Amino acid sequence: MRNFAQTRRIVIKVGTNLLTRGNALNTEYMNVLCAQIAELRERGYQVLLVSSGAIGMGASELGLTSSVTDILMRQACAAIGQPLLMHQYRDSFQRHNLRIAQVLMTREVLNNRKSYLNLRNSVEKLLSLGVVPIFNENDSISTAEIGTAFGDNDQLSAMVASKVDADVLIILSDIDALYDGDPKGDKPVNRIPVVRKIDGTIFSYAGTPGSTFSTGGMKTKLKAAAIAANAGCRTVLVDGRSADIISRILSGEDIGTLFLARERLSARTRWIMNSVPKGKIVVDEGALKALRRHKSLLPSGIVSVEGIFKSGDVVQINDVAKAVPAFNSSEIETLLGKHSSEVSRLYGSSRREEIARPEDIVFLVDDESQ
Repeated sequence: MRNFAQTRRIVIKVGTNLLTRGNALNTEYMNVLCAQIAELRERGYQVLLVSSGAIGMGASELGLTSSVTDILMRQACAAIGQPLLMHQYRDSFQRHNLRIAQVLMTREVLNNRKSYLNLRNSVEKLLSLGVVPIFNENDSISTAEIGTAFGDNDQLSAMVASKVDADVLIILSDIDALYDGDPKGDKPVNRIPVVRKIDGTIFSYAGTPGSTFSTGGMKTKLKAAAIAANAGCRTVLVDGRSADIISRILSGEDIGTLFLARERLSARTRWIMNSVPKGKIVVDEGALKALRRHKSLLPSGIVSVEGIFKSGDVVQINDVAKAVPAFNSSEIETLLGKHSSEVSRLYGSSRREEIARPEDIVFLVDDESQ
């Protein structure tokens, strides 16, 4: 389980608490982290870094000491802090003759199939040039209200790992592992060295976010591990402050918590599963049973349509699946409850009769990991 001999591509996520000390960047830690990544590069690994810290840096630059909750202020802090963060990364990596690239992302980039493929190709080119891509959410423009925010860099790191077919996702945190209770509480707790499947029991161990400027907590890390698992990628959660932590992980040392991978889903399936739906199609029970038998979604089983979406957008089906319909929301509304033969009469013989084919439909796992 902890044999990483075949590992070649690694995504490393580093949290705000590790990157800051007091109200400033912890440059000493960043130098140590970059030295570890440089060592990995010398050993032939491809490394992608997902870094938090921009909002905290911006808040520090503005002299703020309390949590920033106002959306506009968070965006302003991110815009101020991101160049400061990247400047330090450039200095830290330059010591090892490594070049870096900044990659700022929103959910919209991954939701759109074309922009997702463009991103993937760009990242592959950067890696082929020996560059270390550094990802962060584009907090200066993304907001949860318009559906463009990841919400936390734990899940962003898992999305990146999924999209680039990484072998391992390493989450460096101030939390040293997953425990079966609150390690800060009065009762004795046990470290969970290996998680085979992330289910409701595992989620019950999750605590709450614990720092001023970070947005993550144990629950976000579990969600990230679940996303990575569906991509055939193992996740290791460890205390990033431990000496030589990355090399120790890759050598197989029993530290932190290892989340095992599941059978790798296809890239298209992962894209559908992880995209934010643009709308919703409500179907009757008969249609839902047919979809579970790997049948197509037909107009006759559709009860209603919610939202405005285009053909090719990802939409929700009831609360159990996601799909990529071949018709837009207005067209589907005109076909509600109709027989499939009505499609050609209304929209011409060139249009297919199915609203969505089985390969365009993905059922979601029935637990909190999705």
